[in-house]
Formats: sequence, C-alpha cells, structure tokens
Amino acid sequence: MDAIVKMLEKHQPFFEKISRNIYLQAIKDGFLGCMPIVLTSSIFLLIATLPGVVGITLPQPLIDWCNKLYNFTMGVMGIMVAGTTAKNFTASMNRRMPAGKVLNDGSTMVAAQCSMLLLAVTQFTTKFNGSELSVFDCTSMGTRGLFSAYIAAFITVWVYKFCVSRDLTIKLPKEVPGAIAQNFRDIIPFGGAVIICGIIDVVVRNLMGVPFSELLIKLLSPLFTAAETYPGLILIQAATAFFWFIGVHGPSIVQPGIDPIRLANQAENLQVLLAGGHPAHSLTFNMSLVGEFGGTGATFIVPLLLILFMKSKQLKAVGKASIVPVAFAVNEPLLFGAPMILNPYMLIPFVAAGCVNVSVAKFFIDNVGMNGFSFVVPWATPAPIGIFITTNFQLIALVFVAIIILLDAIIYLPFLKAYDKLLCDQEAERAAELGLESDGAATIAANAPAPAVEPTAAVTASVEPTAAAADSKPVADQPEPAADASAKKDVDGLKVLVLCAGAGTSAMLANAIKEGAAQTGENIASSAGAYGQHTAIMDQYDVIVLAPQVRSYYNDMKADTDRLGIKLLAPRGKEYIDLTRDPTGAIKWLRENLD
Repeated sequence: MDAIVKMLEKHQPFFEKISRNIYLQAIKDGFLGCMPIVLTSSIFLLIATLPGVVGITLPQPLIDWCNKLYNFTMGVMGIMVAGTTAKNFTASMNRRMPAGKVLNDGSTMVAAQCSMLLLAVTQFTTKFNGSELSVFDCTSMGTRGLFSAYIAAFITVWVYKFCVSRDLTIKLPKEVPGAIAQNFRDIIPFGGAVIICGIIDVVVRNLMGVPFSELLIKLLSPLFTAAETYPGLILIQAATAFFWFIGVHGPSIVQPGIDPIRLANQAENLQVLLAGGHPAHSLTFNMSLVGEFGGTGATFIVPLLLILFMKSKQLKAVGKASIVPVAFAVNEPLLFGAPMILNPYMLIPFVAAGCVNVSVAKFFIDNVGMNGFSFVVPWATPAPIGIFITTNFQLIALVFVAIIILLDAIIYLPFLKAYDKLLCDQEAERAAELGLESDGAATIAANAPAPAVEPTAAVTASVEPTAAAADSKPVADQPEPAADASAKKDVDGLKVLVLCAGAGTSAMLANAIKEGAAQTGENIASSAGAYGQHTAIMDQYDVIVLAPQVRSYYNDMKADTDRLGIKLLAPRGKEYIDLTRDPTGAIKWLRENLD
C-alpha cells in the first residue's frame, strides 16, 4: 500500500496540471458564478410545489408567479453560463497575452452570450390572436444549452485573442475617450465571434436538421447513457475521490465535464415529478449528496467513528473538531487532520464508500421506488436533510440514508481501527520517550548537591525547578519582544481574503482570523470566497490565502497578485487546519509571513 501511495505522490504534479487546465477551470468557475441562479430559482420552485406534498393548496396566481421566477432564472441559465465562462476564460487568456495586449472581459462576456443564442436557440414564426409573431424556442436557453454555452465561450475568447494579438482592431485617435475607443476596438473581434458561431449554426442546421445544442446531445448521448449505469456512476465517483486522495481537488476535475448532463437530468426529473411520474435519472446534480455524503470520500460518519471507537488521542481530537464541519460537507479538517489525504490506510475506504453509496442510490431509484433527485439544494446542506428534500420528502429516502450510513461505517471502521492501532503505538512510544527523559531529569536533580541553607525547601523545589523559576520572575521583568510589537504595526489595517473551492473551508480560516484579531486587538478584516469568483474583488485586499484544495492554482494566482502588489500565501493541509483552530496563532502566522 505504501508503494502505491508513493507512486501516486510521484505523479501528483501531472494531476495538478490537469486541474489547472484553463478550459476545465473556466467551465468550473463559470458555472460557480451562476450558482446563485440555481439556488435562488430552486427556492421559488420549492415554494410552488412542496406545499402540495402536505396537502396545502396555494393560490394559483402565487404558483404562477413562482414558476415565472424559476423559468426566467433557471430557464436562461445557459445564456448566463456562456457569459461567466467567457469572462473567466478571458482572465486565464490574459495571463498568456503579449505585454500590452489585453482582452476586454466585458465584451467577450456579451459576445459569448450572443453566440450561444445563435448555436442553441431556434427562431420561428407562429400565429397568435390572428397576428404573426416571431418567437424563440426556449428549450435550450437553460441547462440543455450548457454545451453550446461552453463552445460559444471558447470560440469567442479565441477570436478575441487572435484579433487583439495581431492588432486587428479599429483604432481611434488618442483624443477619443478610452471607453469609447475600447468599444470600437471590440467591433472586429465581437463581429468575428458572432459570425463564426452563426456559420456553425447554419451548417449544422442544414446538414443535420437540428440546432448545434441538440447535435451535441445527440452525439454524446451514448456517453451519457453509459455514465448513468452502475459502472459509469462508480467511475465518476471513484475518480472524484481518487484525485482528492492525492491532494488535487477532485470535483474541479471531474464535475465540469458532467455538469451539463447532471443538471439536464435533474430538470427532467423535476418535470416528470410535477407531471405525477417517477423521476428515474440517477446521474443528477445533487447525486453529490450521496457520493460525497459529508464531503468527498463519503466521510459523514467518520468523525463519530473516531470519537466512539478510536483510542488514539490524535483521532479522537480530529473527530471532535471535524464533526460539525463534516455535517455541512466541509471535511477538510478531517482530510488534513487525520490525515486521510495520501494516507495508505485510507485509500480503499476513501474511494470505495462513495462508490457504494451511488450504487445503492441507483438501486433504490430503479428498483425500490425512491425518486431520482429533482430539487436543487445548496451543497452545504447536511446530506440526510438534502436527500430527504430533493426526493420530494419520501420516507423511503430516510431508509436509504440509514442504510448508506451503516454501509459507510462498515467500510471505514476496519481501516480506521488499523490506523488507530498504529497511532496508539506511536503515542505509547512518545510517552515512553518522555518518561525516560523525565526520569533522567529527576535523577540528575536528585543527585545534585543541595544548598547549605534550607535543605528541605531545596528538596521540594527540585520537583519542578524550571517552572518554579519561571513563575517566581516578576511580570514587570518580562517585556513583550520588540519583534512582536513591530510586527503588530505591519498587520494594522490589513485586509485578508481566503479562497477555497466553495467558500466553505475558506470561511473557517477567515473566521479564525476575525476572532484572533478581536483577541489581540489587531485591526484586521478577513473575508472568505470561492476561487474563480475573486477576480473582481481581489484588488481590494492586501493578502490572499489559498486553502489547500485550490493550492494547485498558486502559479496562476501569483501572476495576478504580483501585478496588483498583493501578498499571496498558500499553507499546506495540516498547517491550514491548525490555523483554523488557533485564532491567535493565525494572527501570528500572518505577521511572520508578511516579510
């Protein structure tokens, strides 16, 4: 097992390179930027539908209003994702542009949205009240059009790069205000991107008889069908856990490629549910509640196992510290505190638990009558509650939750016990070493010549001579070191931004810094955010801290922070978790790293 882990560590740079791929990164960050659409629209949908579950009938105008809000948010998500993906892809491309050449992310964002409409939406005429109207088929404006959104975003940014790097722009005299001149410079790349997507649209429609968005779905449907089988679900979940195990944020690599079909399946499940049928898709957006039950590795039950069944002080302490965060799918305290990342004892259960969970979920959906997930809930919703809600409050879902908790406990317990024995042996060895050192010190103290005066007092003092001496020193004789005082000035007025993948882990350190600032009297402001949503606000901060899960983006981030004169810090896994538990230590750490 150690040999396997060493081999994985050897190839870790390769996997980190995959996670830094600018296309995957743009998709992930672009989708993350639209998460408020997903979550907010789901609230209105729940208001419109869930009261009926308990026999409450809402007024029809209220239901229609909630459905309208859903349709005009989630229903146009594809257009919005085209814009946010283009914006994030532009930021990555700008790091690769020649000196003095910059792409306008506002213009690429709008151009991508227009291009996406060309690729995905069908326009036709119909008669209404005797008049002929021109209408849009909105089917592909939402999640069904996400692939078109990504293609439109990438084509747009590449066209802009081609034009700007070769000065294929309209240049105005220097007397023209910059904002107006920029608009004219964007005309050629904007027009180029739209024309290319328009040509693709014409070719596909004439050759295949379907819009581009439908073509992708048609061509990739065998892949989607395979992904929703037992082997497909297991492979997706195993890859997610495997990447995290070697220290690379697995969801950032695996999920961008399957998010379009996951969301489309969940939307289809919802339509079937509202029509009174059985939602049968298992590959859905909130399947992560099952495969990542408590976080990647399905660690929901692990903190409780550590508290109840482990004997080592380290694992019991980790269990107590992580039980609340893990309940809300923030399992970094467990991953880096136990640790589970690159821990030979944890490889098998870390990968296997999630795979078993999704397999059981598919069995329950296909054979037991449990609904496939239909409503979208936030990722930080405690998994048992989230599963109960998104299956439309089925009691069978609670049975399912109890079964996977039991199965995960069975999977993890033998490996945790083996790891616990190793730690207990190590703790016993350390205790023995400390005992020998203590005995040696006592022997030396006992054999030392006693003072001529008050021998009885000397014998009493020999138990803890160092502590007694320290305690006897007047407080006034122990001034605060000058280095700390000067460092205190360095952090005065500091603004710190902590970034992770979903703003959960980052909030732990941001809160610790706030608490430490209050305890030490420092004037420090700290905020938490998600990597990918930071570009518009990062210039407002003096220090940016990358959580371990996004540490692989350090080089890309360094280029931006150096340009803006911002200090970039990226603590390792255990160090980061220790800082979240030690507010004053977090302040001290900031001081030490601001040289």
